Amino acid sequence: MNEQTLPEAAYPVDVRNRVKRRHDRGAYDHASVHAVLDAGMLAHVSYVIDGQPYCTPTIHWREGTRLYWHGSSASRMLRAQAGGVPVCVTVAMLDGLVMARTGMNHSANYRSVMCFGEAALVEGAEEKSAALLAMIDRYFPGRNATLREFSAQDIKATKVVGMEIAAASAKVRADLNHDEPEDLDNPTWAGVIPVSTVIGAPEPCPHNGPEAIRSGLDAYAPGRRLDEAMVELAHLYEGAAR
Repeated sequence: MNEQTLPEAAYPVDVRNRVKRRHDRGAYDHASVHAVLDAGMLAHVSYVIDGQPYCTPTIHWREGTRLYWHGSSASRMLRAQAGGVPVCVTVAMLDGLVMARTGMNHSANYRSVMCFGEAALVEGAEEKSAALLAMIDRYFPGRNATLREFSAQDIKATKVVGMEIAAASAKVRADLNHDEPEDLDNPTWAGVIPVSTVIGAPEPCPHNGPEAIRSGLDAYAPGRRLDEAMVELAHLYEGAAR
């Protein structure tokens, strides 16, 4: 089998991740799933403790088909995941408000992904330190070189969770409004109002020196879309890891 006919890498489809509505908007291939994961900076981790469901927001990062997130050692989520626990990790971005000529046809443009797997703590001071350094490299490449090294207390106070993605699906809507033919004469405005998260002007710490080093911040230019910066940084991170 030559390179042109190799099947595209994809996550297996099962009852957890199968898109049940609007199959045309769903995708299971690695490229589609990873594109959404890499464009977002905030994930929500859902899990169950003693029959009670919880959902915790957290910053995440990806290495190949493996996800990571971190938090305080006092975190209920991370304590529960110490020995491994099934979780669902979601990332979603709102891209537009879709205005139609009837209330039922109003919608939203969005990118979303659901990832399923068994989450467990990254154990050992060296392993945790390496994972946390990788997190800084993912979001702020080159910044580790200018920072104080982690102390033993830093490592003790922080937990890192890793999860191999066992199943995942992406779902995206990027379209105009769809009105019924009989509604097209309605004079109300219809169309899409784009929505994005935009990087603002930096607010410097009052203790910055006159020559404070802005290491790792080049991608975060004021006025730039955050998702565009995230994708650029993901490509840099993947390239450095190869």
